[in-house]
Amino acid sequence: MSAPRGDRGGLFAAPAAAALAVVALAPLAATAWLSLRRRVLVFGVDEWIGLANYRAIVHDARFWNALGNTAYFTAVAVAVELVLALPLALVLHRASRGRGALRAAVLVPWILPTVVAAKLWALLFQPDWGLVARLVPGGGAVLASPRLALHAAILVDVWKTTPFVALLLLAGLQAIPEDLSRAARVDGASAWRAFRSVTLPLLRPAILLAVLFRSLDAFRVFDAVLVLTDGGPGHTTESLSLYAHKTLLRAGSFGLGSALSLVTFLCTLAIGLAWLRAVGARRGREALR
Repeated sequence: MSAPRGDRGGLFAAPAAAALAVVALAPLAATAWLSLRRRVLVFGVDEWIGLANYRAIVHDARFWNALGNTAYFTAVAVAVELVLALPLALVLHRASRGRGALRAAVLVPWILPTVVAAKLWALLFQPDWGLVARLVPGGGAVLASPRLALHAAILVDVWKTTPFVALLLLAGLQAIPEDLSRAARVDGASAWRAFRSVTLPLLRPAILLAVLFRSLDAFRVFDAVLVLTDGGPGHTTESLSLYAHKTLLRAGSFGLGSALSLVTFLCTLAIGLAWLRAVGARRGREALR
């Protein structure tokens, strides 16, 4: 007797669900368990303390500073990337000659590992012989400035990730029928009016997807800040991920570091769920019109 069709679907999904549980849920559960302990292996301390680590985080000024840095980094980086990626995607979409070579050239920064890209920019900002220091007065002091260092990390992220956002928007542009823009032009609409009234509304799903992906990724920023400033000067550029890394691996406080890691995960999850809920509510309102 054959299994019902619904049961077959469950059987087919079982291997993927098991792999997800092993790869994602088990480490997450282990991190949550460890966050409820005070474990400092250097001093041989390992004891159950419940929610004490989370209470310490709530009253930790360094945590709130890292959270503010991370939120600012995410908001500015994603906004700038979107503004730059949209015209870039339009150019790539309209290009006729050398389209493949142009797209490949644009994607070079995105292909580079983040550590490599950050190290390249760190050399450019080097105060003694870096290119930025030679071309811009005071450019060599950027990474030592509490006001400018975080913006240097944002610049690295924008330079590296704008091509990825442009690629997502380009996919959205290619899904829009050209006949719609031509019809708008026949009706007398200018190129700007056709873009604003036809192309941009139809491109909205791709824009929302790009913002979602980049927000989740930018909020977990780690390697760019680590290579450029290591969170300095002071803690003015320290992100949540970097703070958790320092607490967990450098200070050896596995319990508090695990709590910070879990809080970072929960913040990222909250951003994703809130964004998806907002998008769903918007689509619901549009369907009622």
